[in-house]
Amino acid sequence: MENYTIIIFILAIVIGLSAFADKSKLPYPILLVIVGVAIGFIPTMNEIEINPEIIFLIFLPPLLYDASFNISPKDFKININTIGTLAISLVFMTALGIAVVAHYLIPGMSWSLSFVLGSILSATDAVAAISITKGLKISHKTITILEGESLINDASALVAYRFAVAALMGSAFVLWKATLDFIVLLGGGFLVGFVLAKILAFILTKVHKNMNVTISFTLLMPFVAYLVAEHLHVSGVIAVVVLGISIARFSNKIFPENLKNNSKGLWDLIIFLLNGLIFILIGLNFRYILKDIDNDMVLPYIGYAAIITIVALLIRMGRIFLQKINLQKAFQNTRGKRKVSEHALLDFNNSIILSWSGMRGIVSLAIAIGLPKFLEDGTPFPQRNAIIFISVAVVLLTLIGQGLTLPWIVKKLNLRQNE
Repeated sequence: MENYTIIIFILAIVIGLSAFADKSKLPYPILLVIVGVAIGFIPTMNEIEINPEIIFLIFLPPLLYDASFNISPKDFKININTIGTLAISLVFMTALGIAVVAHYLIPGMSWSLSFVLGSILSATDAVAAISITKGLKISHKTITILEGESLINDASALVAYRFAVAALMGSAFVLWKATLDFIVLLGGGFLVGFVLAKILAFILTKVHKNMNVTISFTLLMPFVAYLVAEHLHVSGVIAVVVLGISIARFSNKIFPENLKNNSKGLWDLIIFLLNGLIFILIGLNFRYILKDIDNDMVLPYIGYAAIITIVALLIRMGRIFLQKINLQKAFQNTRGKRKVSEHALLDFNNSIILSWSGMRGIVSLAIAIGLPKFLEDGTPFPQRNAIIFISVAVVLLTLIGQGLTLPWIVKKLNLRQNE
């Protein structure tokens, strides 16, 4: 009963802070994280344990489905080159870069542990990117790339994490096998999402005149897609994304206007509450993760987290500006048919915004907390508390640091463009 009281208390705070955020002009997710940290340090506040499986099952499917449902398939296709680069190659580059820094920077951090930390922090967060950029005067192309990247990169990060932990547990890393597994994971997730989208579309053609049944099916199916895909050991993230994109195109053709409006209203409410809970929980858990760290190591670990945050930002910035150059070269190559549309090109402004929008969030937190406590031989997982603490610190630094400064950067870039 006490836990239910805490959850109701948190929901009330989420709703209240939403109204305050509108008046204060502060990004809503940042406000929630800061308040969550503050609430966590209230002496009488009980610990709310985050179960990683609950995060992946309860939070991830509806949030991914909503984002993929609202993304434009046409814009997604135009920018697929950049989205794929950021969602796949950049994830592995970031994991490698963080691993190298962690190995040489953090005492006792072996290569295998460094790669575990790198994989946890390798992907940006869909919820953070979409929530923080909402309401800013950012081009539609930039939003599409951010949303598209965030929808796919979780799958890449989970693959990197799976192999990093397997290597630590004693399994040999084989590149061709890892590549094949990655292709099967993504391809299988696509297939599951595609098949379930066809099944859902068939059901909706039969029941779309019954509004309650139709909305209930659209609410239920993201969870079904995620569970089926994970049960088949393929990507539940990709399955939900494919389902969302497919059903969005289908619903535009068959759903009457009143059904679309009612469905959107319900989804907006659900996403609002889930977003609020996620950011409050990120803040709340800082205190309880802090208690497992020796007092004399808190400041050094925060320092390591700050350096890792800067390294991840620099890697992202370098890769995005390299992508900008590559797209320009491909566009200027006039031999034969152009491979790159003019609409896919990046300019300085959206390159800076894309670089600065690489916040980490709930997925990194859930992966970190989900680290096994013991190795296969029964020995404790080495440096587990340090990895979790540094991961959470990086999440907080990116959310608060980049999240608070992003509106200022967007404003400056818009003023520069209008001069």
